[in-house]
Amino acid sequence: TPERQNVACLGEYFDNIAYEYSLPQAIKEGYLSPIKALTVPLNIDIGGVKMSSGDYAANELGDALSPYLEAIATEMEQYCKERKTVVFLPLVATSKAFRDILNRHGFRAAEVNGNSADRTEVLDAYECGEYNVLCNAMLLTEGWDCPAVDCVVVLRPTKIRSLYQQMVGRGSRLAPGKKDLLLLDFLWLTERHNLCRPASLVCKDEKVAEKMTKRLEDSAGMALDIEEVADEAERAAVAEREASLAKELKAMRERKRKLVDPIQYFFSIEAGDLAGYEPTFMWEKGPATKKQLEYLEKHGIAPDTVENAGLATQLIERLKMRQQNGLSTPKQIRFLERKGFSHVGTWSFSAASSMIGRIAENDWRIPSGIIPAAYNPQEGMNHEAI
Repeated sequence: TPERQNVACLGEYFDNIAYEYSLPQAIKEGYLSPIKALTVPLNIDIGGVKMSSGDYAANELGDALSPYLEAIATEMEQYCKERKTVVFLPLVATSKAFRDILNRHGFRAAEVNGNSADRTEVLDAYECGEYNVLCNAMLLTEGWDCPAVDCVVVLRPTKIRSLYQQMVGRGSRLAPGKKDLLLLDFLWLTERHNLCRPASLVCKDEKVAEKMTKRLEDSAGMALDIEEVADEAERAAVAEREASLAKELKAMRERKRKLVDPIQYFFSIEAGDLAGYEPTFMWEKGPATKKQLEYLEKHGIAPDTVENAGLATQLIERLKMRQQNGLSTPKQIRFLERKGFSHVGTWSFSAASSMIGRIAENDWRIPSGIIPAAYNPQEGMNHEAI
């Protein structure tokens, strides 16, 4: 049971899943037929269909589907003529109409519903090969078994995965001479992105399912093995996640390179006594607030090693005091000390800005005649004035 229609949480009654046997596992171990999904290049608009009891309203689906039945039958001529096909539709009236259309397109189609007096005879005739297409309005989702079915056409779009699996499951049985099940999918136009598609059969990860669906759509008109496509989508999703993580880590390293470690900052501004700061009051011992950490990062201090609210407060007060006194910022200190300058924390904001400007104008190299380790900004300014 992949999910419950009443949305009841089984976790309230059970601690864990004792055992799970998946569809891909059953196919790999030879208990079910391989499934090939084929996206039919036909856009069917169901965007205006309303919901009822958590799924698409069947009566509205029937109306929305009717204009496309002729085109669907034409597409099926390419893929289903040599197969034993079951078609699931939303309404009995739609199912009967489609049966008649299919027969005009050269199929031997039959239809069964809950009121069919000859249902048993029709099902037996279909199984014996008198018919090659069987239309139904959700009658055959369970309780009916015909292993020779090797093509399923789902014209009853649904959000409920268990229902979708039941429909597809009518063709997943093994049978002599049967190579695979062909599952016809369509380009359903809807704003509801959780519509069940072939990926719903094998993918638990939403990102992998999206990639698999995109791959099937890009290969419209070609039958692709769902396991192979799922594996390909899984590899692509993993590679994408790894690339995204690498990009994120690189950005983090770049960000950290522009920030000053708190301890380094204290020594740079000649406030080494704060390097050994120990909180006294309870509020100081608590963690720094999000607002404090955001303020520190914004002003060039690496927040990762700020262990408590007291240290964050000391840093913020010192930053504000230095700003009022026109002294160098953490970002200026970080940049210039990386270039070899000393005690940049004692420089004025304007002196640090001036030197950074000169370096920038010199293609980010130290200007000629400047020895960073021995440079005194006051002497440099006096020398330039002379």
